[in-house]
Order: sequence, then C-alpha cells, then structure tokens
Amino acid sequence: MLLVSWAPVGLKRVPLTLAILCVSIGVTVFSSGLLSFNPDPRTWDTATERLTELVVIISLMGAGLKLDRPPGWRRWATTWRLLIVAMPLTIAAVAFLGWAGLGFSLAMALLFGASMAPTDPVLAADVQVGPPKSGDEDEVRFGLTSEAGLNDALAFPFVHLAILAAAGGLATQDGLTDWFTIKVGWKLLAGLGAGWLIGRILGHLLFRSRRGLSRLGDGLIALAATLIAYAVTELVHGYGFLAVFVCAVTIRASERDHDFHQEMHDFSDQIERLLMMLLLVLFGGALANGLLSSLTWTDALIGLAVVFVVRPVAGLIAMTGSSQPWRERLLLAFLGIRGVGSVYYLAYGINHGDFGDSERIWAVVGFIILVSIIVHGVTATPLLARLARRREADAA
Repeated sequence: MLLVSWAPVGLKRVPLTLAILCVSIGVTVFSSGLLSFNPDPRTWDTATERLTELVVIISLMGAGLKLDRPPGWRRWATTWRLLIVAMPLTIAAVAFLGWAGLGFSLAMALLFGASMAPTDPVLAADVQVGPPKSGDEDEVRFGLTSEAGLNDALAFPFVHLAILAAAGGLATQDGLTDWFTIKVGWKLLAGLGAGWLIGRILGHLLFRSRRGLSRLGDGLIALAATLIAYAVTELVHGYGFLAVFVCAVTIRASERDHDFHQEMHDFSDQIERLLMMLLLVLFGGALANGLLSSLTWTDALIGLAVVFVVRPVAGLIAMTGSSQPWRERLLLAFLGIRGVGSVYYLAYGINHGDFGDSERIWAVVGFIILVSIIVHGVTATPLLARLARRREADAA
C-alpha cells in the first residue's frame, strides 16, 4: 500500500514504473524460497480469471469517468479508427503468427490473437488521460484511454470464436449462426443498452434526484456502480466489460462538470492500483516459478514481433488519412500496452474451451506482457513528455 501511494511520485524522475517495480518484487520474493506458494496461472486458472476480471472492470469504470470529451462520431474519430481497423488487423496478424510461426491449431491461434487484441486499461494508466477536468487529454492520451475502454469488450466475440473452433463448430452453420447472432449481435447490444440504462439511472440518483447521492461525497459509489452494471449485464447475457465502460461514460455525461466525478474516479483508481499491485507481484512470482520455462527462441521472436511490429503497423494503417501529426500517429500505434486484459481472455478461453495443452501459449503471452511492461513502462512517460514539449513549442 505504501508503494501504491508513494511510488508514482518517487519514480517520476527515473525510467521505472510501479508495474516494473511490482514484478521485480514478485520475482525477488518468490525466488528467495520464503514462500512455498506457486502463483502459476496454469494451476490457479479459475482464480486467475476471476481476479483479472475484477481488476479490469474497476479499471474500465475509472477510464470512463475521467474522459472529459463527450462521445461522438467525429470527436472520437481516433477511437473508431483503432477499434474498427487496428484491432481486427492485430487479431488476424497475431493469429496468423500463432498458426504459421508457432504451429498452434486454428482454435489456439484465434485465442492467441484475441488475447493480444486489447490495449490494457489497467497497465496503461501512465499513457491515459488525467483525472476528470484535469485538462490532461491530448489526442494520444484520449485515443489510448477510449480504445482501452472499448476494445476489452470488443475482443470477446473473437474469444468465443476461438472456443467455437475448439469445439469444431466452425464447420457447422448452426455454430456460426449462434456466434454471429448471440456472441456478436445480442451480447454487444445488451452490453451497450444495459450500460447506458444503468448509467442513466445512477446519474439521475447521483445528480438530479431531490436527495442527490453525490452529496454524500462517498467514492464507494463508483465500486457499487461498477458491480451493478457488470452483474445486471451478465444476467441478461451481455458483455459486462462494455456495460461498465458505457455506464461510466453515461454517468459522466449526466452532469459533466460535477466535482463528485473526481471522488468516484479517485476511489476507483486506488482500488485498481491495489489490485494491480497484487496481480503483478503474483505475475512476478509465476515468472520466478517457471512460467516462461517452455519458451523457445521462435516463441520469443514472435512475441517481440507482436509488440514491435504487429500493433505499430496495424495502428499506423488505422491512422492513415487522419488529421493527426505523424508523431502522434506513431505514439498511438506504438503504445498499445498488453497486460491484465490479455491474461483474463486467455484464462477465460482455456477455462471455457478444449484447447489441449496450454503451457506454451501461457509462456508466449507471459513473455509479451513482460516485454510490454518493461518497454512501454520505460518509454511511455518520456515520449509523451517530449510530445507535450513539442506541442507547446509549435503553439508558441
């Protein structure tokens, strides 16, 4: 807890992040032999799925609350480009690398691609917009924040497609029809509709009712809103990730400039950072206990290609024709951080489908996340600071 409170301030002048520090602590502690517990996600598959699920939805609530920009087709043009173009290209390219380069089955390759699709809302805090009304919302930070808020849900249909492939359903018309109508159509619409409706109700209770709950000044309401939106949407078989983010954006829109948004965001942020610290320490412990033991040189090269080639190229293609300067397009393409969301989707897919031995895919995904934590963690802050200075100089 002290690290969560102090590290962001103490690490400002050094090329380290809280994520790197937590992984290092996990590796050190679990390598020392002081703990006999082995936090391997391949052993604790259900716990891994549930814990990552919780931290992702809390992160999505915080991401939605801190977006100052109202939703709109033109205002969110960068977001739509990254979602409609960059994400499918990333899934297709990563799946191809898994199939052709790693020898994965079609089902495993699709799961690999879907797991690598989301820009992580948890580990991407350093590249996201600032708190509500802070003014720290340039196009790069806005694009990465809004993309992370939405593509965690939009990657889900591809995970279900991988599960369908593992069950042999790709060869049947009924399987594909069910996937398209239910896993794509209904679940997305239910997530969007339930999130909007719950956000409208909570927004009214918070800001417009006679006894506005915002007067209580209790940020715990943010956690309540997160869990209500997620649970109700899951009950109607929608995508809860989408509902939580839409709920947060709708609550913010109900009274955009109210100071209570800051209270809710701060509470969500604190809970998110605590859970993130726990997950990353456990991730470090898994590394110390052999998570990457089955990794080969081919696996490592393909992992590096995912980070340094696939996402940047897909991002640049998505931003073709954009009015953004070249340096901003490059940062939007490069800073597609992979992390907790990828762990969740991989755990979910393996827990709900028959993919066979998962040791190798866990090693490759773990390696990609480790590389992303280090590379993006070290470079994100100075790159964005340099961009801000360049923008100020151009304005002057």
